[in-house]
Amino acid sequence: MQAQHPSSSESKATTAIAQAAGSAFKPTRPMLVTAVIGAALIGYLVHKTPDARLRLEALADMAQTLGDLSERDAAFVAQLLAKPATWKELHHA
Repeated sequence: MQAQHPSSSESKATTAIAQAAGSAFKPTRPMLVTAVIGAALIGYLVHKTPDARLRLEALADMAQTLGDLSERDAAFVAQLLAKPATWKELHHA
């Protein structure tokens, strides 16, 4: 498909995203939970702040309570949180 570009008389190629809006990717609830928990996990591993830890704990607890976090994934998060952050990690930020 070709579209006129306002800054040029040349035709430019367009993507099919606008055409396929009705069939756009819709992530499942478990996918969204994985993404949110993953983002919180990365935030905690990078920053090692008490706020990042609390966010990860709260999100993991909520997801597990709602049945959206597998036992295996919950155990992984718990194992990670069981390791104390070192003084250097806490004061490096």
